[in-house]
Amino acid sequence: MSETVRLMTHNVWNRDNNSIEWEEKGANCSAEVRVEGLLRVYRETLPDVIGGQEVSVLMADLLKEGFQKEQVKYTLIWGRYTPIMFRADKLELIDAEFGTYSESIQGFEGSFNDAKSKSWNLGVFRVKSSGKVFIFATTHLWWKTSPAENDVPSYNYQRGSDEAREQQIASLIEKIEEYHEKYGCPAILVGDMNCTYDSKAMQFVRSCAFRHAHDIATEYAEEAVGYHYCFPDGYKTQYDDSPFETAIDHIYVKGEIEGSVKCFNRYSPDYYYPISDHSPAYIDIEI
Repeated sequence: MSETVRLMTHNVWNRDNNSIEWEEKGANCSAEVRVEGLLRVYRETLPDVIGGQEVSVLMADLLKEGFQKEQVKYTLIWGRYTPIMFRADKLELIDAEFGTYSESIQGFEGSFNDAKSKSWNLGVFRVKSSGKVFIFATTHLWWKTSPAENDVPSYNYQRGSDEAREQQIASLIEKIEEYHEKYGCPAILVGDMNCTYDSKAMQFVRSCAFRHAHDIATEYAEEAVGYHYCFPDGYKTQYDDSPFETAIDHIYVKGEIEGSVKCFNRYSPDYYYPISDHSPAYIDIEI
């Protein structure tokens, strides 16, 4: 007997305090205010597992407090900015591991892990109703861009950034493979990869027999990128209309039963504009 589970990736914006610019506009981007919006998202979408990115210690505490008041309660597996939150009423955690990526990349100068926020978190879950098992891993990869030869120097550019993401995701996939061999079950890899569908890092993921949920969804595949302007200087009430291939939040699946991924979606209601620049993405998959 199979069970449909909803699995989500969500970058919640690592911002604890309100900014002067927001305050001057009569708005508030503090964690206390934005967590209420996050809880509303989870209340409306009811994911079974959430892979978080940019979740600060304060935001994790506020989410845990908020979950206690909700009708559907979530258990949080801490993992330094990349926690996993799951419904303990539906799922049982049977194995877990967490790791941070190296700050250095051989052959390149500088750090490739600011505040050690670039990390991964992995859980192995058993569906209580069916006994079926699956692996769920969430990650946040390095964010800067490798400059082209004629690019003007910028804070957003750093040599070796593309290589850093490739090395980071390769190390995580190696870890996922260990658990895949141990449990022989489907594996789902989610996260803010900070690179596009056609990037070398994402091509590498697909070369390891992972398939993007967008490509294999049988009922619905969202084409929007789920991104909009929301930063310390303010936010915009308009979502990015770039094509799917430019998105940086991804969900990949390996070892699934053919046709088991029903939908790949992003949740972007109007009230979400001041909550985070990344819309949550999720899949419905039969396990």
